[in-house]
Amino acid sequence: MPFLEKIKSTQKKMQMNNEEISTSDPGSFRDPSGVVFRQGDRLYRQVNHCYSEQYNNLFSSGLYDELIEKNLLVSHREVENQGIDGNAFKVLEPKRVPLISYPYEWCFGQLKDAALTTLKIQRMALERGMILKDAAAYNIQFIRGRAVHIDTLSFDFYKDGEPWIAYGQFCRHFLAPLFLMVYTDVRLSQLLRIYIDGIPLDLSSKLLAGKGGFSAKAHIHWHAKSILRHGQAGKLVQASTRRVSISKFKMTAMIDSLVRIVEKLQLRSLKTEWEDYYASTNYSDLGADNKKAIIAEYLAKLLPSITWDFGANDGTYSRLSLPGNDSFVAAFDIDPIAVERNHAAVRRSGENMLPLLLDLTNPSPSIGFASRERGALETRQRPDCILMLAVIHHLAISNNLPLGMIAKWLASLCDNLLIEFVPKSDSQVKVLLATRKDIFPGYTEQGFESAFSTCFNIIEKRAVAESERIVYSMRKNSEK
Repeated sequence: MPFLEKIKSTQKKMQMNNEEISTSDPGSFRDPSGVVFRQGDRLYRQVNHCYSEQYNNLFSSGLYDELIEKNLLVSHREVENQGIDGNAFKVLEPKRVPLISYPYEWCFGQLKDAALTTLKIQRMALERGMILKDAAAYNIQFIRGRAVHIDTLSFDFYKDGEPWIAYGQFCRHFLAPLFLMVYTDVRLSQLLRIYIDGIPLDLSSKLLAGKGGFSAKAHIHWHAKSILRHGQAGKLVQASTRRVSISKFKMTAMIDSLVRIVEKLQLRSLKTEWEDYYASTNYSDLGADNKKAIIAEYLAKLLPSITWDFGANDGTYSRLSLPGNDSFVAAFDIDPIAVERNHAAVRRSGENMLPLLLDLTNPSPSIGFASRERGALETRQRPDCILMLAVIHHLAISNNLPLGMIAKWLASLCDNLLIEFVPKSDSQVKVLLATRKDIFPGYTEQGFESAFSTCFNIIEKRAVAESERIVYSMRKNSEK
């Protein structure tokens, strides 16, 4: 066999072997009904034999078709596959979500939409003799601004008189953080990053300090007292063990009541530390238009399929990376109100964009069991290009991050980088230095280029009109 044919044959065998290797998703182990696994680049969901009756009923009842028609559940197709073990009843290939996100990365509006979607699905399931057996926020993802349920195995048979077993989880994952964001502080959604199964209701009750009206009393305060009264962590105090019975009519009424409660929740008018900053950028009209033109030109040369925008604000520049229907952009910002506004815009437009909360100095880590249950941001997707406009001075000066460390981190995430350098002479940097000593001698145009050249090649640089800011197009060094 000629040498080149041997190489091709070996490569083909290696590819086939890679496709046959199945790895279970580290976040898919709690439900005995099935498991999510990967083979090469393909994602599958295995339905175990123990869930076969529920799975068949999901279709025969018409519930699956109704949920798909209303865009409430991600669709799937059944495939010929042996599964990850010998327990497979069916193997499904679900429609891929552009980027998996977590509730502590969502703004208030996203968490509210996710809560309402969960309740709508529960209401529809009840009407067809089924019920959501869990109400985890992690079962919801966002596609073009819409909250969509992704767990096909979350449905069980409804049994007359039995309470909604997922009610407590719904309160921890949705009601508690929503009430805390409205009545205490919008930033308290970050508690979901600490408490992976939702914010404990006794903690929520203390933080609310009696606020939230009757709805909070019933579903947070009294609920928390009930949990404490009946014991926690398996330690039951002496109390009546009489089984609570609730009719289907009452359960439906409870779900409808929860929908009304969530729909009425609104963030009060508030300002964040960034709102005035965004409103007072030092670009002239000509400068703003010129910056847009520069970014659009750079992006037109790259044509990225997946873009991350760090410091996206309202997504103005993020949208420049969406020339085609197949392009996707994740728009990250530290300001919850900026993300809120961007999410509202995406909901209206249906753009293939996902606004998310992110602190670049403390990005989402891997958490949960064995620190693998919920993946760090960089383990969930790799973008073709990163935008980082008017952000570098906040990282380098406000947070004392060395330019070389920032460059190395960005090079670990992407191959193409569009980044804006903001010099010390800029009014916004002067604001940052007004109340602190300037200990940043290397923060210059030359110092910036020298630091980033260790990881990136500078392809182009353009000064923004009527400004001292410079926008760079960089590509990762091949040896990095």
